Order: sequence, then structure tokens, then C-alpha cells
Amino acid sequence: MLLGIAASQSALGSALHDRRGHGLYRITEPRHQALWDHYLALDPERASLVRGLASQHAFLSGPHLELTVNLRYATAIAWLLVEERNTTLPEADDLLGMARIWRQAFHPQGRLRDFTCAWQSCVSPLNQVAC
Repeated sequence: MLLGIAASQSALGSALHDRRGHGLYRITEPRHQALWDHYLALDPERASLVRGLASQHAFLSGPHLELTVNLRYATAIAWLLVEERNTTLPEADDLLGMARIWRQAFHPQGRLRDFTCAWQSCVSPLNQVAC
């Protein structure tokens, strides 16, 4: 699902020049901050684990930059944005189910077909190579 989100948000990184958010998942600064303030702040142990993924000094001066330069941290934050919604995860082959979660957690104005098209153009070819 995270591959599909990355495909939808930034074409797996080939559209990182777009200024609508940071990194592979194009997470906006307000969304990043809200996750810390309203979700991670309620779970200090989890917040500590996530903070441990960030760069020791750079995070303090530019926490949003971590979303661009630190894939481990960005992926953890992307997953937490999904988890925060407390939705039932779809089966691995349920593209529309994944698209609904993407729209809910990342792109409320997005169309389900935007996700499915991104999946088919960016992620499906990866599956064929791996087979």
C-alpha cells in the first residue's frame, strides 16, 4: 500500500520537485506537525521510536526536512498517517480499498482512479520484474 501511496504522491520519487509536500509521500508540514501533536504525543513510547529514526541533530533544526532526506523516517510517518485513521486494511490485491485509504489519509480531493492508475504505471511493472 505504501508503494501505491508513493506512486500516487510523487510517481515513486520522479516528481519530487513538486512543492505540495515533502519527500516520496509528499507529506505537508501542517499534516506532519498535526501527526506529532495529536497522535504521537498521546503515545510517548511510539513517539520515541519514531524520533529514533530521525537524524540526531538535523531533526531539531528542520524536522520537516527529514521527510525528504530520510526514507526510513518518511515511511514511518506515512504509515502512521494511515494507522491514525484506524481503518481496516484492505487485502493486498484490493486496489480500490488501498485507494480509499490513500484518499482519506493523504489526498482527500484525489480520485480513486488517480491511485489505481499510479499503481498500474509505477507499481505493477515492479511486480512483473520480481516474478
